[in-house]
Amino acid sequence: MSQAKHVAVLLGGLSAEREVSLVSGRDCAAALREAGYKVSEVDVGRDVAAVLTALKPDVCFNALHGRFGEDGCIQGVLEYLRIPYTHSGVLASALAMHKERAKAVFRAAGIPIVESMVVPRKLASQQHMMAPPYVVKPVSEGSSVGVFIIREGDNRPPGELGSDRWDLGDEVMVEKYVPGRELTVAVMGERALAVTEIVPKTKFYDFEAKYAVGGSEHVIPAKIHPTVYEEAKRLAVLAHQTLGCRGVSRADFRYDDTGGEPGRLIILEVNTQPGMTPTSLVPEQAAYVGLSYRDLVSWMVEEASCER
Repeated sequence: MSQAKHVAVLLGGLSAEREVSLVSGRDCAAALREAGYKVSEVDVGRDVAAVLTALKPDVCFNALHGRFGEDGCIQGVLEYLRIPYTHSGVLASALAMHKERAKAVFRAAGIPIVESMVVPRKLASQQHMMAPPYVVKPVSEGSSVGVFIIREGDNRPPGELGSDRWDLGDEVMVEKYVPGRELTVAVMGERALAVTEIVPKTKFYDFEAKYAVGGSEHVIPAKIHPTVYEEAKRLAVLAHQTLGCRGVSRADFRYDDTGGEPGRLIILEVNTQPGMTPTSLVPEQAAYVGLSYRDLVSWMVEEASCER
């Protein structure tokens, strides 16, 4: 353990992913206590700056998910307070959270992406914006919240997009559907840990598949062509670096092997605040390369910064 003895674990928050964050944060807090740190759990509200000013932690472990927690907002607060924090900084967090802007960065770096557009959600609820199959998702959410797959033969887009109860933003991304398999790669610093294939038990890798016990099967290492395995790791590190991420991130890919192997890789997004729940992918990949959960979160604390 370093001189950073008091860690404030930021959890909960105000987003649609609050419940996931509570689980992630509590597990991280328990592991950090086991590692010898003094830990304060902070359920983040609008008074978070005042709470942290009074608490005076050495480091903040950011276990928030969704808006405010991973879009650059809480990072800006922590920069202002000059408290080192885990994960990516303001710019990288904001870029990665906005899927279309992240795609522009990926395109410039030569990372393969798929055709997409950003449109008003009510328009997307009334007519097909591209020929099915395609995917509709919020521009700035995570954990597959509000994601719909429109398949060939579907007469119309999902009516939920036009509902007054929709609270996931007034714009959505419409993205060409890529057939094949779901892959993910955790990056720790400048190192890709492994490639996992995610086999959902639901129709696709939705919120339930991600966080319910038994919602999906994680195959690690992914049973794919060796060349593709190494390319997925390379692209994950490149995406991490191109966005300017630090600490831990996770890149999600579709792997289209419907025409045989080796197939094509398409990056979907980079998650700068990967889940740290018992069923989460980053702790699994860390364990696969010999790093315990406790050592993983301790490393994240030691790498905390407020420099960018």
